[in-house]
Amino acid sequence: MTARPRRRATMKDVAALAGVSPKTVSNVVTGAFAVSEETRARVDRAMAQLDFVPNLSARGMRTGRSGTIAVALPDLATAYSAELVHSLVAAAHRRGLAVQFEETAQSPEREGELLARARRRQVDGLILNPVRLEDSVLHDADDLPPLVVIGEVEQQRADHAGIDSRLAAAEIARHVLSRGARRIAVIGGATARTEATATSRLRLEGVHDALAEAGIDSDPRREVYRMPWSMASGAEAMRELLDRGVEIDAVIAFTDSLAFGALHALAEAGIRVPEDVLLAGFDDVELSAFTTPSLTTVAFDRDALAESALDLLVSRIDDPTAAPRSMTIPHRLHERDSTAAVPRGRPH
Repeated sequence: MTARPRRRATMKDVAALAGVSPKTVSNVVTGAFAVSEETRARVDRAMAQLDFVPNLSARGMRTGRSGTIAVALPDLATAYSAELVHSLVAAAHRRGLAVQFEETAQSPEREGELLARARRRQVDGLILNPVRLEDSVLHDADDLPPLVVIGEVEQQRADHAGIDSRLAAAEIARHVLSRGARRIAVIGGATARTEATATSRLRLEGVHDALAEAGIDSDPRREVYRMPWSMASGAEAMRELLDRGVEIDAVIAFTDSLAFGALHALAEAGIRVPEDVLLAGFDDVELSAFTTPSLTTVAFDRDALAESALDLLVSRIDDPTAAPRSMTIPHRLHERDSTAAVPRGRPH
């Protein structure tokens, strides 16, 4: 005898198991209205137990929406991007949204293709991380589709979610100053580089703010700009700093990946961290806690960034005419072993 196919669970089935109304289940799936964490957890457990899959195509026929959003990041290969992607997928799925990921590679042409796709309603909205506003399609594009900008690009045209990079960089510079450093090098930013990214400019301004407060002049010889912000770039930048022969007792790298590369180059040169030179990064990726020494870095909640970006995007999809909003994600300095000593300066 052939087994009868299992009936597909419905929202009513989920509601009955979770002890809520079908409308509440719908709110959890779509993210259209706020639901308490306790209720959301009950509904999530019920959906998992019943193997419930939202019928996004049917919902799209009723609403004119695809149930899919796009997320565009400059470089999907970095540790930071991988962790952010994980958070964005989870936040989108909690709202019943599928996600398409794209790598822009700092190309306005790719950004333009994504905007066109959103205008044609192949996706309901777009989360975009531009590198520079001057180079981004966002700068001149008309008739923007539902769009949220993440990162440090300063603009007033679209909703935005990100951290205060200038303030965070100033705090990490103040930290190494408090440990006794006075000859602070920077990897990822340079005053003379007019093509520098928005993030690079803001973080460099933050370091300069802290130096000025301490009565220390910034020194372009201690600043190296490298793209992409990878471990290889960090190692190359650190070797360039050492080749210049300038005195250094601390290094601030504008991402953890740059810091990992710098740590490798310092070890190659027989320079100890933190005994000779302090080292700090930015982003608090998972690996930063497992290097030797472990890395002092700026930490922020990527889940909170993802939730804020999705909240802004869902609201924008529902009300395209509302005024743009901005949400700032809190950050903190995570002190670890790489800044735990009073530096002696690089040995000669």
